[in-house]
Formats: sequence, C-alpha cells, structure tokens
Amino acid sequence: MTNKAFPVPGSRSGRCSLCPRMCGADRRKRAGYCGAGAEMEVSKIMLHHWEEPPISGPDPADEGHGSGAVFFTHCSLGCVYCQNGKISHEGSSGTVYTPRRLAREFLKLEASGAYNVNLVTPTHYADLLCETVRIARKAGLTVPVVWNTGGYERPETVEALTEAGTVDIWLTDFKYMSGDISLQYSHAEDYPERAMASLVRMVRGTGPCVFGEDGMMKRGVVVRHLVLPGRREDSLAVLRGIAEFVDVKSVRLSLMAQYTPDFLPPPRPDMPDPWQTIRRRVTTYEYEKVLEEAARLGYEGWSQERASATKRFTPDF
Repeated sequence: MTNKAFPVPGSRSGRCSLCPRMCGADRRKRAGYCGAGAEMEVSKIMLHHWEEPPISGPDPADEGHGSGAVFFTHCSLGCVYCQNGKISHEGSSGTVYTPRRLAREFLKLEASGAYNVNLVTPTHYADLLCETVRIARKAGLTVPVVWNTGGYERPETVEALTEAGTVDIWLTDFKYMSGDISLQYSHAEDYPERAMASLVRMVRGTGPCVFGEDGMMKRGVVVRHLVLPGRREDSLAVLRGIAEFVDVKSVRLSLMAQYTPDFLPPPRPDMPDPWQTIRRRVTTYEYEKVLEEAARLGYEGWSQERASATKRFTPDF
C-alpha cells in the first residue's frame, strides 16, 4: 500500500517506482535496479569541505564546519566514470540505518558544525528519508536539507518531497542533453527529458535561491554540469536547454572541470576501448568555451580550476 505521506511507492510499499527506472521490484524481497533493498544503507557520514562554497563553506581548511554529508550506498544510474563507484555499483554494502537512528546522526552533524545535512545519492531511499527528516526536525534539526542527486529523478518523486517539505536545497546534476550520450555513459537514454522535467519542478518548489547573512545557502537550486572531454557541444546544448525551461537567474550553475578518467574501467587488450573518447581530461579550450556560453546566457554561479581534475577530492570509502 502506498504511504499517504509519500505517494510514490518505495522500498517498503511493494513495487518500487521511486526513480525513472520504474523497475517494480518488491525491495522487501529482492534488490531493485539500483541494488538497494528495503533498508537504508549508508557508506559514510562526514563533514565534507569540497562542495560549492555556499554549501560546504568558503574555507576548505575550516575543520569545524562543512557540509554534513551522508553518502548512501547504491545508485539508479550507471555512470561509467563515477567517482563513487565503489559504493554505487560494485556490490558493496553500507551500514543499515532506520529513520530514527539516521535522524540522530543528522542532529550530530548539526552539533558538530555542519551548515546543512547533505544527502548524497538519496533517491532510492526517498520515502524513508522523508520520514527521517520529519523525525529529525521534530527533534530540533534547524539546518537546511540538501538533496544531492545525479538529476535522474521522477518528477512525481520531486513533487512528493516538495509537498512533504523534505528538501530545502536541490544540488542536482544535469549531465547530458543527448539521449545517445546518456545511454553510452550512464545507461539511461531517457536522462535528458527526466532531468529537465524534474529540474522545472525543483525550481517551482523552492523558488529563487536564498542565502543567509553568512553567504551560506538556505534554499534554492544549484545545477551542476560536468564538462566531459570531447563532448563540448553537448555541454553547450545542456546550458541552452536549461535556459529554455528555467529562468537562469533563479538557479545557480556549478560548472565543473573535475572530470578524471581515473575511475573508468581499464581497457582490455582483446577488444576496442569503448571509452577511448573520454580517457583523457578536459582541455582548457573545451572548458573555457562552455564557460563563455554560460556567461552569454546569463548564468550565475561557480567554475573550477582544471587542477580539480584529480581523485584526491573523492572521499575514501
């Protein structure tokens, strides 16, 4: 039976339809497409210092603050270059948390100096997290809740989270505008239309970005786009596509140059390398052309130094 407080069937309510895979798994009996069962699994809880400045704080060396990151195990996407692949796709398991137990961890994060509670790859536990956030807020949680997602969402799930008041800040990827590229790199040909429809609802739900006096984000949408090598034209199409459907002044854009091929599967000597095109870093020319288009379209937000293209910024799972 569908939970009245969360009208999209999830991990405890029979046939799962939380994400666009719509795999229909009864996760009480077997894992869904994402690899998750009925209970929340968490790989790491930490103060994270390498998100955007209004999320993790302006000073990465400030050990007393940061974004209160909760890294969930499993994922409904299948990105071949995923930097968190060890916890997303390699069959690893995390620590099981009930909503009440995880709510206590949220409160601990706030007490330790977290500017927010940052739920990383959370969608396959959306119904359980709706309950978790409710418990935490009732127990005194005051910092914003960030939904840190790859952008592959069902609009219905976004609306359910919005209606429940679960999410304050959407920190969402918009990876591709081409369905062919989406299929090749993330096994999700429908990614562009799903990401766009969900982004529109995220913006509608939060309204324009709101920042506190300290510059930290309190509410709104941050759109992340990772520029991939050899895919500059698709990056330009992403920026133009978003601008057609969303007022770019109502969001913030995080344009990332941190792609590294370090996480790709190694090439096999007995067959052609399917990832040859992206087995390098992004060039300065590629990244600057995308930056120029973002400026032309009127986006505001953040860019990265190309020196960020290293796995040293990835947490040790």
